Parts: sequence; structure tokens; C-alpha cells
Amino acid sequence: MSSDSYLSMPIHLKPTNPLNLSNHAVIILASGLSLRLGQAKQLLCKDGEPLICFMTKLALFTKPQAIIIVIPDNQPLIASAMNELAFQYSMIQMVVNPTPEIGMAYSLDLAIEAVTQLTSSLIERVVIMGVDQVLLDEQHLVKLLADKRSVVASAYGSWQQTFHLNNMNLNETSAATALKQNIIGLPLTIDCDLLREWQALLVGDKGLRYLIRGLPPSQISTVVNNQLSYDIDTPEQLAHAKQKGWLAK
Repeated sequence: MSSDSYLSMPIHLKPTNPLNLSNHAVIILASGLSLRLGQAKQLLCKDGEPLICFMTKLALFTKPQAIIIVIPDNQPLIASAMNELAFQYSMIQMVVNPTPEIGMAYSLDLAIEAVTQLTSSLIERVVIMGVDQVLLDEQHLVKLLADKRSVVASAYGSWQQTFHLNNMNLNETSAATALKQNIIGLPLTIDCDLLREWQALLVGDKGLRYLIRGLPPSQISTVVNNQLSYDIDTPEQLAHAKQKGWLAK
């Protein structure tokens, strides 16, 4: 991407971190059918734009070589929401999952295949993120990329656990002490070679989590961020996010 393109980015997207992050690609898994939610979470509105666009701009902040976005088939509104960004930034590649109902593993398989086909030989790491962690920010992605272990994953509690503790009006320190980070998951960074090695092991709804658990401690680290507990899977979670002002009403 040219320097002029970065100058035209909104202020909150201009790269301000000192890290050299350009040896990575980003995968955004956005092909879920949102069956429990009852509407496409990709199109929920955050800061005046569809959530899928907001998450793509977070990915752009890290200055990747490529951004692979997996979307569901037969969802023209999701595809059209990304048209402007995809036109503006040539590193964005849309990949359509024709069978999103069979589980996340196939979406990830399609994305890994797209990364493998990239001509750039500079890609050493891959950031994998979803589309519905509405409190994800740029600095969390920077922290994930700053650690060079084989896998650097996010750690946080469950939605119910975090919601309950926050409603108890505990201060930040007390809440952090009470909350067990029992989820190790997205977003995460992973060595590109390891991701390709694991590609054949992805089946159904089994993503990377069970493979990550098998790594020795020396190859994995975590970045704790309990705000990532707030994803949007149900009408209750959506209502809470709107009430907090995280998403538009």
C-alpha cells in the first residue's frame, strides 16, 4: 500500500506503533450464519459502519501484507458492505464459503489456502480474528504481534462470567482477580508454517483451540483482555452491547 493510502486513513487507523509488523497476513473469519442471533452479525453497526468493516480497519492498522476475509455464500449485503474497502485496499481478498453451515474449520481451511497462494514470501505469521468481539482494539492486536512465540492467543473469561462480575460493581483489580481466564482463543497470532501444518487437522466445528492445547508451554503465550468476553451470539448479548453503546441501537 502506498504512503498516500495510509495518509488518507482515519486518524485512529494511522499506524502509530513502532513495531515492524509487515511480515504477517490477517484472516478474518466472518462466514457465520448467526442462527442464534437471528440477524447477520457482520452487518451490526459500530461507529457508523458495518461491524465487518470496523474489524477490517482494525486489521489494516497492523499494516499486513494481506487480509483474507471469509464470508458466507448467498449473503449479498455482507459482500456489498465490503466493496468500498476492498476497492480501496488491494491487499483485501474476499473468500466465499459455499457451505458455512458445516462449521468454522472449513472457513479456516479456505483462508489458509488463500494465504498459501499469496505470492509474497515475507509472510511469517498470521493473525486470525473473528468479527463479533465488539471491544477488540488496535493495541490488543499489536500486543499479539509483539510476541514471537509459535502461538500468541487471547485469554478471557466467558461472557456470562464477565457480565456477572461487572454487574457486581467491583473495581478493575478486584474483577480481574475474581475472573478466571478460562478461554484461550481468538484473536491470535500463529506461525505461518505451523498453521499450514495444522490445516489438514481442522474438522467441523473444531478450530485451532484443541490443537493449541497440545503445544508445550515454551511455544505459546497469552495476552489477557477480558473485554474480549463480549462477543455477540445471542439477542441478550446484542441488547447488552447496544445498552452499553458498543453497538448502534
